[in-house]
Amino acid sequence: MLSLVFGTVGVIPEKHALSLDFIPPISFNGIYMPQTKSAKKALRQNYTRRKKNIGRKKKVKEVIKKFKKLVTEGKLEEARGQLPKVYKALDKVAKVKLIKRGTADRLKSRLSRKLSKK
Repeated sequence: MLSLVFGTVGVIPEKHALSLDFIPPISFNGIYMPQTKSAKKALRQNYTRRKKNIGRKKKVKEVIKKFKKLVTEGKLEEARGQLPKVYKALDKVAKVKLIKRGTADRLKSRLSRKLSKK
């Protein structure tokens, strides 16, 4: 049985829930079908924005994961070089309100403390 993910726009099969390639047609299984021109445009905008946001989140996660790996391996000089990239990525996603400013600041603080403890 295929489980489903419920979003603000309708129901999307789970295997496509975080896929960057999946953009359903305007009528998706008859569950959500915008009637007006503006609703159709809003649906298109929603998928475009979702695609961008998923990409941004993935990039931040990759940068943080790389930084943490360097710290745990004891490569502190490389980790210090990576820290500005982490800050930049977090500031960018906070700027577009993907995460809150306080969350970004808290993550930056915790990551820099992790580096200074080693």
